[in-house]
Amino acid sequence: MNSRTAHPLRSVTLDDVRGARKMLTGVARSTAMEGSRHLSQLVGAPVQLKCENLQRTGSFKLRGAYVRIAGLLPEERAAGVVAASAGNHAQGVALASSLLGVHATVFMPQGAPLPKVSATREYGAEVRLTGQVVDETLAAAQEYAARTGAVFIHPFDHPDIIAGQGTVGLEILEQCPEVRTIVVGIGGGGLAAGIAVAVKAIRPDVRIIGVQAEGAAAYPPSLAVGHPVAVANPATMADGIKVGMPGVVPFGIVRELVDEVRTVTEDQLSAALLLCLERAKLVVEPAGASPVAALLAAPDTFEGPVVAVLSGGNVDPVLLQRVLRHGMAAQGRYLAVRLRLTDRPGALATLLGVLSEVDANVLDVSHVRTDSRLGLGEAEVELHLETEGPAHCAEVGRRLGDAGYTVIS
Repeated sequence: MNSRTAHPLRSVTLDDVRGARKMLTGVARSTAMEGSRHLSQLVGAPVQLKCENLQRTGSFKLRGAYVRIAGLLPEERAAGVVAASAGNHAQGVALASSLLGVHATVFMPQGAPLPKVSATREYGAEVRLTGQVVDETLAAAQEYAARTGAVFIHPFDHPDIIAGQGTVGLEILEQCPEVRTIVVGIGGGGLAAGIAVAVKAIRPDVRIIGVQAEGAAAYPPSLAVGHPVAVANPATMADGIKVGMPGVVPFGIVRELVDEVRTVTEDQLSAALLLCLERAKLVVEPAGASPVAALLAAPDTFEGPVVAVLSGGNVDPVLLQRVLRHGMAAQGRYLAVRLRLTDRPGALATLLGVLSEVDANVLDVSHVRTDSRLGLGEAEVELHLETEGPAHCAEVGRRLGDAGYTVIS
């Protein structure tokens, strides 16, 4: 592997990926491949889940970070390394540096989830909370590198990073040699580029499909014009692929070797995360669930066997709670209704009895008696209900109407 003095635009080859794999022996796990009966039935072909969410540090990022830092010259290691990240890359750099005996300084946004900040510190890095957004954090890390001589470890735009991530592709070919399609999330492009280098060199017939969040999809317009372009104000719950502009090195590889890049909505990401949790019993962050979201969105467009790469599982518990509720709503399993009723003793109990008869599970009740919008003797009730799906939601609405209730929203 090359140090920072190497030409940053050098190509990444299968030999680089194989060399990275030797370097990662005893460091990174060869993560499990789990079959999904539900997705297989949906797609009409076998679907396997590549569980990088079970990798050390909870994502694939350790692979590239370790290879990059291990390839530094002795004097570069002595100067230490610096990185900027809101989560997965931070933890990968922290653990890799600790294993290699290199001092790591990691800049994280001030609003970074506390579990990710704590984990980065526990892996041995010095954490500095700087900036409100990642761009400010990145600028601070680069200024620190220029001032101290520490080596900046980019999360995706370096050949050694790409070679390390490419080891996922070698494992896929060994664990599922009959694979016809690999689906992988794309942020900056390091993971997709690495997998493409490894897989296409050995099995050029395998189709590789990248997936981006609709609100942070920089690759489709970049591919259309032939060079990286920035997306203004990227917005998505999938922070692991929330990147405003492709990396120069991975972009060239993705353009050449990745067959297609698709986008998925926030609703589809939520539904995919919920499916991973309920059906596969796997905790996956929204970015890691993006390949599953693509399968759910257009299941009949994938040639099987299919491997979906679950790239990470580092999801903030607060976000997980919100996403699960959002996913249930997207699937019609969560219903919020507001209605008015006569304010008299037993009225609320009667309403709840109607919902019980139709097997709607009441999660939350808000009861308002004093409001200028209400008439004398009226009360307003807002209910959050758990249902079995769209048909059940419709049945709840019909039953409320039959009982004489008028649903406001």
